[in-house]
Amino acid sequence: MPRRSFLPLAPPGGTPTRVLTIAGSDSGGGAGMQADIRTCTLLGVHTLCAVTAVTVQNTVGVKGFHPIPPEVVAAQIAAVSDDIGLHAAKTGMLASTEIIAAVARSWREHGAGVPLVVDPVCASMHGDALLDHAALDSLRTEMFPLATLVTPNLHEVRLLVDIDVVDSTTQAEAARALHALGPQWAMVKGGHLQGSASSTDLLFDGNDFHEFESPRVNTTHDHGAGDTLAAATACALAHGYPLLDAVAFAKQWVTEGLRAAYPLGHGHGPVSPLFRLHE
Repeated sequence: MPRRSFLPLAPPGGTPTRVLTIAGSDSGGGAGMQADIRTCTLLGVHTLCAVTAVTVQNTVGVKGFHPIPPEVVAAQIAAVSDDIGLHAAKTGMLASTEIIAAVARSWREHGAGVPLVVDPVCASMHGDALLDHAALDSLRTEMFPLATLVTPNLHEVRLLVDIDVVDSTTQAEAARALHALGPQWAMVKGGHLQGSASSTDLLFDGNDFHEFESPRVNTTHDHGAGDTLAAATACALAHGYPLLDAVAFAKQWVTEGLRAAYPLGHGHGPVSPLFRLHE
């Protein structure tokens, strides 16, 4: 990635742009809040955090998780927004119906006018459901109408709108169905369409479709790719990028992160934004 495509940095001693991540903690450090912080930091953005759950996971899978009390999640959002202020936010794992409701209430109170990227983490990278039916309903009805952008993967699309994306036609159908749930923009990511030589994400604003294509990176180390894409998009939005430009930037960022991904443990290693340190 050429240097000119990075986001602007605050001068030494200057207060950087701020992004809030509302997500679960990944004990393996590959995805979740850890991936968000890593991306934001390497993009020169200060990360604010509202922890929703503590997960027990490694490169092989999620062994369990402990949700944070909803009132504590909401209090974290209020504390940082009232004192520090934020320029954009993203959500990840919201864990339960009660936490989703608390985040939605808190965002309506503290997030007016701030771009919000909702990464609807409701399925693992192996396709296992991470939210029950009631929580999925809350995600659709409470979080999606607040979102600037939603960014589900194909497993999550199937859970959210009951569409199996197998080609460009069903990808467009899914984008329409997701947009009908209330977000300003809906993205259907194509990273899991393994039959394609390229990875094409499809974005829909209610009127027009926009495709973001990149060469498919030949790696099994893709843990945290969705978190990284959503976090990079939020960082670009925080800097005032129009949404299409923010998504294009994030797509390039996660593609470079996949190229730099490294093995870890006995399973899937993480997408790595550490490539920036070599620039």
